[in-house]
Formats: sequence, C-alpha cells, structure tokens
Amino acid sequence: MSNSELAEIDGGAAPKPPESLPRAKGELDGAHANGGGEPLPDVKPDVKAEVAPDAKAEPDGTTETPVEPPVEPTAKAGPGEVRLRLFGRTDVGQVREHNEDNFIVADLTKESRGLMESDRMQLVGPRGTLLGVCDGMGGAAAGEVASQLAVDIIYQRMAIGDPPADHDELAARLVHAIEAAGLRIFSEAKLDRTRRGMGTTATIAALVDDHLFLGQVGDSRAYLLRGDRLVQVTRDQSLVNQLIEAGQLTEEEAETFEHNNIILQALGTADTVQVDLTYVHLRRGDTLMLCSDGLSGMVRNDEIREVLRNVEDPLEACKSLTDRANQAGGHDNITVVVAKFDGTSLVDAVRADVDSLRYQKYQLPEPPPSNQTLPEPSRKVKDLRDAKVSSRPPARVVGAGPAIEVNEEDDGGLYGDHAEGSAGGLFDGENEDSIEIPTNGAPQWLVWMMVICAVASVTIAGWYLLR
Repeated sequence: MSNSELAEIDGGAAPKPPESLPRAKGELDGAHANGGGEPLPDVKPDVKAEVAPDAKAEPDGTTETPVEPPVEPTAKAGPGEVRLRLFGRTDVGQVREHNEDNFIVADLTKESRGLMESDRMQLVGPRGTLLGVCDGMGGAAAGEVASQLAVDIIYQRMAIGDPPADHDELAARLVHAIEAAGLRIFSEAKLDRTRRGMGTTATIAALVDDHLFLGQVGDSRAYLLRGDRLVQVTRDQSLVNQLIEAGQLTEEEAETFEHNNIILQALGTADTVQVDLTYVHLRRGDTLMLCSDGLSGMVRNDEIREVLRNVEDPLEACKSLTDRANQAGGHDNITVVVAKFDGTSLVDAVRADVDSLRYQKYQLPEPPPSNQTLPEPSRKVKDLRDAKVSSRPPARVVGAGPAIEVNEEDDGGLYGDHAEGSAGGLFDGENEDSIEIPTNGAPQWLVWMMVICAVASVTIAGWYLLR
C-alpha cells in the first residue's frame, strides 16, 4: 500500500440522494437521540422573484432570460444527504522491517474501494460507506496476509446482496462479515504451516444515514471528535485494558506496563470470535478517526484532539498524525483513517449531544425461530468402504479433540444412542452396545479350521522352543 500523498479534490458528481432507512425499534431522531437538547428548526431561505439584469421585456409584460450553459454538479449535499470527506494512510514506522497493517475505504453503493479522487468525497448511498483498520500479527508475511484477507473478505461480504432494509440488518451484516473473515483466516492458517498463529485486529465502521456502527476485535481503536471532546467509542480487548477496568492499573501505569501488547482475541486465532458492536448517532461536524495501536500507543489523546480540531483536510490530518507517531519513536506500524461528516441529514450538535457522547453498545434483536426442525446434513467425502448412510442427521462424537461426525447405520448405528462420551473416552463402558464382526459369508467350518491350525502352530512352535 503506497504511502504517497494524493491531491485533494475540489468536487465531484453528486449521485442521487439516498432515502433514509426506517428506524429500528427504540431509536430516536434528531438531537433527541443522545438524550438532550432541543432540535434545531429547519431554516428555509426566503425566495424572491428577481429579474435578471440582461432580461428582455416582452409586450405582454413577461420577461425572457437568456439561457446560460449548464453548470457541472458539485459534491455539495442536497436534501436528506450525508456527505463525508475522508482519507487513510499507513506507515511502516521506525522499527519494523515491513508493514503488517491494512485499511479499507469503500463506497458500498458504487462498489468503489480505494483512495482515488472520486472516493475521497462521498455522498452516503443506500448501501452505505465502509471504513476499517486491521493490524496484522504473526511474523514474516503472515501478519500482512491476515490483515489483507480481513479487509478483502469484509468488503466482499458487505458489498453483496440487496441494500439493508433497516439499521438492524446493516449491523448484523457487519458482525457476520467480521466473523466470516476470522473463520477464513483461521482456515488459511491451518492449511499452511508457515502461517500458523497468524491473526489480525479489526476495527470496522459501517455508515448509513446518521447511524455509524462499529465492529471491534482486538486493540485497534475508533475515536469520535464532537465539539471540543474526543471520545474513544470502541473498547480495547486487551489485557492492560482489562486490568484498568478492574482497578488494578491506572492509565499512567498502563503506559509502562510490560505486557501491554497482549490482546485477548484476534481474527484468525480461533474458529469463532466475539465481535463487540457499538454505534454512534452522528451530528454535523463530527470527525471519526480509526487507528492501529502504532498511533494510539505513540500519540497522546490531547495531541490527537488538537490535530483533528485544527486540521480541516483529512489528508493533512492523516499525515500530521503519522508524523507525530514516528517522531515519538514509531515502534510499530502506523495506520489511520480520518472522516469528517456533513450534510443536511445531520443536525447540529447541542451541548447535551457533546456531553453525552460515549462508548455505547448496540444490541441486535434475537433471530426469528427457524421452521426447520432438523439440521441439514453436513458436506463430507464418503469413503468407498463405508456402509450406506442413513437419511438421519449425523451423530456428533465429542472427545478431547475436535468434534467428529460419524454415520449411523439404519439398524441403530455402530454407536447406538450413546455416541457422545466423556472427555476420558468416547463411550460409557456400561452402556456400550455390542459390536458384531461380519464374516463376509465364509463357511463356519472354515473359520474353525483356521482357528485350530493357528492353535496347533503356536503349540508346535512352543514345544520346539522349550526343548
């Protein structure tokens, strides 16, 4: 990923204004969403009929105005629109030999991903906007592979299908996309021994109208600047943060804590992951910053707030923040994404909105009960020596290792009704069903003859040895 700077655009074509999504149950509108303040009334400019200076008067009293050439549309927000200006930057730092970080900036409505000039000023469409930062780990090229897989898979999952019907659907898609990325990274690590243990953090933001959802795994961060307040709107899933919340460490002690690089979970280190889902009701003038710990661990919050307040251009803000992290030591890769929000769909923040800004979890509704009573049989390759597979769902054998699927026979199965055993073994000895060894139709006299010959051979051999 190139670290070269790109020129800021002056404007672009404005797409069709998106329709606002229906609100999820229990959500509030306008300035009341964060619990305070009177909403500002919509101000409509007075419209007066004016005659152009070069207009020609007709005998009947009408005027004829010369036709002017059409003006190219700009990226200014129209009625009911959310506009954002954004930029992202990543830097290897001063110590690392290679960069294991990755970030994503994407317009899901246009299916456009990257930092071309047209992507740096967006009008949020019905599919929304996707932003994210991933900090890879695993050494060599493994960390870079993990973070690249994460941003690729999350983007693919968020870009497919119909536009979300409501905010709950968008939030659920974000969680499922992050979970899918974690499972894919875990599978890739199992297939390639050189990449065992690779993983990545993920701080992913999805935006539709004034709702910003954040999915968090690991210790990368999301900050929101509103007015004069800078608030971390995600929570670190790290050992040091757990100790701080338990009261065993202070913020000052955490800066020099020797195990401050230990995180509690990451994408790819297990087949499942717990995504921390939070949300923010945006206001006009809000600024979002996503970053890896290479920035948040090197630059103090006061400095971050100063840059975001005083630097209007997201490109310059990203450059200033990465430069400060490098000047502080640059001990890790540095990645930052900055987005500034505007548009007529957003209301101005009142004092109550500023004071109430905080980390806020988003609770997804319970999934509806399924009409299907039996799970579908899992996909697998059947051995040619296996017996016929019954139409019943496969039983699961749980032991010390991973779950193993076993086919049951139509006549009751090899393991009967006790396929699940304890951790010490697969079966309960008292209830174990008898196992019949098939003879494949061999005559019984031949079987007895083979047994007698075997006994005689052992007897003769023993007699010779004991002579």
